[in-house]
Amino acid sequence: MTRVIADISVSLDGFVTGPGPGPRHGLGSGGEALHTWAFSDDPDDRRVLREGTARSGAVVLGRRLFDLVDGPAGWDDTTGYGAGEVGRPAFVVVTSAPPESVRRTDLDWTFVTTGLPDAVAAARERAEAASPESGDGLDVVLMGGGATIGSAFEAGLVDALSLHLAPVVLGAGTPLFTGRTRRTLVQRGATVTSTATHLFYDVR
Repeated sequence: MTRVIADISVSLDGFVTGPGPGPRHGLGSGGEALHTWAFSDDPDDRRVLREGTARSGAVVLGRRLFDLVDGPAGWDDTTGYGAGEVGRPAFVVVTSAPPESVRRTDLDWTFVTTGLPDAVAAARERAEAASPESGDGLDVVLMGGGATIGSAFEAGLVDALSLHLAPVVLGAGTPLFTGRTRRTLVQRGATVTSTATHLFYDVR
């Protein structure tokens, strides 16, 4: 069964970027520390990354994040989503208007201009189409940015939450949760490494 999983790295004080994020510094000041785990040689970090990308049938991201990852200093063959792992999923971008051009034409991009629920629905279709015949459904992964995940969480579109808690206090930046809607989480797993605590929850 295809689920919608919000998957993001976060600081101890709840930020998914450091202060001052922008086109040249997408993660803001000090924000690189959030993703140290993704480049770690620790076998548990590698397993979490491998399992996360393996379950991704489609990935949803907001327009600001797209502009960063498709920009000149963005993804390449070694740093893109799933790079060095088990292939690349389809990418669905929530935007008010499609870009005039795309740098990474080797990736499967879909641009949805009618809102986040429609983007999630489009990603679900792509994930279900990519699922193996065994019936083990691939998932929709919300990779960010923080506002996209926060909006999806508030709207009740998220089935599960995968947080990579980095051992850093950023003091400011982009908060993950800004809404007031209460959600009950059921903890399904926790993996502790030297670079992160990986936390997995179902969302009721």
